[in-house]
Amino acid sequence: MLTRTWLTRSSIGAAVPAAVLLAAALLLPLIAKAEEAKKLPDWDALWIRGSPVGAWDPANPPGRGQKPPLTPEFQAIWQANLAKQARGEEFDIKSTCGPVGMPRVMTLYEPIEIIVKPKTTYMLAESMSPIRRIYTDGRDWPKIDDPAFVGYSIGKWSDSTNSGTYDTLEIETRNMRGPRLIDSSGIPLHPDNQTVVKEKLYLDKSNPDILRNEITTYDHAFTQPWTVSRFYRREHNPIFEEYNCTEDNPWLAIGGELYLKDAQGYIMPIQKNQPPPDPKYFQKYWPAKK
Repeated sequence: MLTRTWLTRSSIGAAVPAAVLLAAALLLPLIAKAEEAKKLPDWDALWIRGSPVGAWDPANPPGRGQKPPLTPEFQAIWQANLAKQARGEEFDIKSTCGPVGMPRVMTLYEPIEIIVKPKTTYMLAESMSPIRRIYTDGRDWPKIDDPAFVGYSIGKWSDSTNSGTYDTLEIETRNMRGPRLIDSSGIPLHPDNQTVVKEKLYLDKSNPDILRNEITTYDHAFTQPWTVSRFYRREHNPIFEEYNCTEDNPWLAIGGELYLKDAQGYIMPIQKNQPPPDPKYFQKYWPAKK
């Protein structure tokens, strides 16, 4: 009798975990379907820069007022870039219409259009970089042999208030090509291009026309991750203008110096006592006529 009772109780005890596992197995698909049924937010719009011009971290003044957590080696590089900027020397890929890449593109020199789709969110930037694609289909990181300046981005939606509509998009971006800078003052990123950028985007609770972006940059040029908070404004009556940096661009970089080209095509200095370009950069490379 004791043996039979022990067996019965043991059987019941074993059946309880099995029932729990079965219930969990049945509930997981239902939970997944409930998540899939959540609506995507209405972020489809043209967004313009809201944060102040010229500073990566809006909490601090631009240029020397920024407080990047640079290692001593890269602090020295930044100071050298600031000195070059003061002398009019060229160091910024943007000056000659090069792509600025991530995370700098999210300063929004020009507006971006956001298009939210179930599996991918697109950010169409008019300035300095190609399209950003944020994949939200649950994929893993691929092997990339030819990285892009904007990197490869994987995102995840969440519903922080359980309202039935996603309200937050968290993005991680890796695999970026260089050279890249943080801003126009020349805050450097490490040339190993192992940068990782994490973003958290959400609408302002008091104003749905403001999109906030908390951006954290992990880079070997930093002593610690650098987090800044930026925001963008929704444009209700957008005019989609084409922006071509190379068209009518008056800036010329010659031998490490930056010059201006005037309306007649002549090269102009941009600072007092700036030397003219070295003639070696204007040598003819075709045979002389006989």
